[in-house]
Amino acid sequence: MTVKAFAPAKINLTLHVTGQRSDGYHLLDSLVVFADVGDSVTLTPGPELSMDVVGELAAGVPADHRNLVWKAAKAVGWTGHIELEKALPHGGGVGGGSADAAAALTALSAQGVPIPQDVPLSLGADVPVCISAKSTRMQGIGDALTPVPLPHLPVVLVNPGVSVPTQSVFAALSARDNTPMPDVIPDLATPQVCAQWLRNQRNDLENPALQCAPEIAGVLDELEQTSSALLARMSGSGSTCFALYPTMKDAHLAAYDIGAAHPDWWCRATRLN
Repeated sequence: MTVKAFAPAKINLTLHVTGQRSDGYHLLDSLVVFADVGDSVTLTPGPELSMDVVGELAAGVPADHRNLVWKAAKAVGWTGHIELEKALPHGGGVGGGSADAAAALTALSAQGVPIPQDVPLSLGADVPVCISAKSTRMQGIGDALTPVPLPHLPVVLVNPGVSVPTQSVFAALSARDNTPMPDVIPDLATPQVCAQWLRNQRNDLENPALQCAPEIAGVLDELEQTSSALLARMSGSGSTCFALYPTMKDAHLAAYDIGAAHPDWWCRATRLN
């Protein structure tokens, strides 16, 4: 039976790099949320694996064994046709590939396909948290997940059309033993309170990403200058950035202004939860 799954964008409100293991894996402490925009994955059983990538942002996304959805299907022994509709920027720091793989695994599990416990993390550090698809504190190498209640957060997501390889960003990171978030995350009841607390937190990959893609600085500047913006920051390893707003009306107005000024940028007003 054909199944379709939604793969929401993953946004790192914070991303503290707190260490590196001897096997090369980085230790993280990140507050992760998910947006109302995302890709979609359609799975149709068949005798062998095949894949098409479609949609407005399909360019540059592999449709073979290099794709994480393909790897996820192969890891659990599923065969058939995969159609991936891309609505999220490729290499944009919003977990597109990880979210796609997580959506596929969730859909296959719902169809009775056994998912070995080690498969999600073997595909990437973000895949387990993308399976949960709810506001979460992600620690370790992505294996320690703690739910964190957050309010709905109006946001604008902006990508300047630049793909930033994650490996290049980590290679440019000057310090790998930075401080984690506080042990206890307080009650962040409103977007305003959330933004105020986030100002004292970081994305440790923002500065190295700026070295790899200076265009990110222009995006952050544009977001900071929009009316009612509470906080602007880069997500993940870039190049997508976000700004938080008090209301969805504020977010839509900001997205309109940025879209009018930069029609070549990917820009979406959405809600994080």
